[in-house]
Amino acid sequence: MVIGLLLSADSEVDFMIHGIFSYNFFGHEVWITTSHVCLLIVLLTLMVFLFIAGRVMKHATEVPQGFQNVVELIAESLDKMVDSTMGKNGKNFRNYIGTIFIFILFSNISGLLGLRAPTADYGTTLPLGIATFTLIFVNKIRYQKVSGFLKGLMDPWPFWMPINIIGDVAVPISLSLRLFANVLSGTVMMALVYGLLSKIAFFWPAALHVYFDLFSGAIQTYVFCMLTMTYLSDAMTTE
Repeated sequence: MVIGLLLSADSEVDFMIHGIFSYNFFGHEVWITTSHVCLLIVLLTLMVFLFIAGRVMKHATEVPQGFQNVVELIAESLDKMVDSTMGKNGKNFRNYIGTIFIFILFSNISGLLGLRAPTADYGTTLPLGIATFTLIFVNKIRYQKVSGFLKGLMDPWPFWMPINIIGDVAVPISLSLRLFANVLSGTVMMALVYGLLSKIAFFWPAALHVYFDLFSGAIQTYVFCMLTMTYLSDAMTTE
């Protein structure tokens, strides 16, 4: 019965992925979808916010007021989170952690604005995971040197190297899949609610939006950044 209900309503369920236009790229048809547009809107919105924030801070007053309060609160909160997790090494990664935190958080909660969350697409979360993995690898070589890196791969025994390599390669995959799957599940749930229960979907879905978009989105942002900081701290351990 449930399967029949889902099949009968399949045409009414909208997961907000629609092709807008396509173009030919070296013989392959490439589509620009609503997902790309939502990502562009998020990026442009953040750029405008950061531009205004930069202008405000150039003329900052000793006693902060209005928008300056908001900017300083965001900066201080992010700095405190990084410093409390990474200690003395945190100052070198405040910009990176702060950037991905703001981007992921705004992407996750963009569903409240009627957009499809960019992080609900693996094409967005995978580059974030790869960027973090690259940063981890570079700092591991920088602090542990090549000899320490190879020694870590052979810990506790040399024949353990393939398993340790798999564990390192799994870092960007696990980071990106965790974020992608959690955000996508919320997007799918809301699409099913509006598609299957459209006749009674008045007011009460707002509570689900608060959970899936706001609460869960904030949690997943924190988890991604916390794991990133933990991996970076481990990479800079020389003992």
